[in-house]
Amino acid sequence: MEREYINTETLATKTGIAASTWHKRRMTGDSPPFRKIGTRVIYRWSDVVAWLDAHEKRSTSDAA
Repeated sequence: MEREYINTETLATKTGIAASTWHKRRMTGDSPPFRKIGTRVIYRWSDVVAWLDAHEKRSTSDAA
């Protein structure tokens, strides 16, 4: 099974959420798991999907 790794800019494109938001989320710990290699940050796409699924809401009144 091939693992797809993406950078922050690709993550922003695929999710429609600005790269700057992902930078801020990494700093607060509210992001999918990531790997840092030197100064480069990468995400495994399957981890991103799992993280997004775990944050799924059914109503605007769902707990944050």
